[in-house]
Amino acid sequence: MDIKRAGTRPSAPGPAEWFTGTVRLDPQFTATSPARAAGTTVTFEPGARTAWHTHPLGQTLIVLSGVGRVQRDGGPIEEIRPGDVVWFEPDEKHWHGAAPTTAMSHLAIQEAQDGTAVVWLEHVSDEQYHGS
Repeated sequence: MDIKRAGTRPSAPGPAEWFTGTVRLDPQFTATSPARAAGTTVTFEPGARTAWHTHPLGQTLIVLSGVGRVQRDGGPIEEIRPGDVVWFEPDEKHWHGAAPTTAMSHLAIQEAQDGTAVVWLEHVSDEQYHGS
């Protein structure tokens, strides 16, 4: 058994290579091999978002607070709220973030395949984010 005490894992800013706007990453857990899951609480200030990306084994988002947006490539922008659970299929190109005027936090859970949990792609443009 391993207990990670609250407040013992430092927060970090979301890197500009992966995010637009102000984003905070709070690591929650990283499994030890042979397990391969990891979870991070991600907090997006209004208008902040990820870049387009994929996950080799998919990703689950559990919305904790606020109002957010998610979109898969070719699909509509969907609004998400606390208690919503979003599943992205393996290798499904997508992005997620806060609504334009409201912050949002979610728990992001994904598994690594051969050491890779995410493949980062291009940034989401303002036009894509606003659906215009």
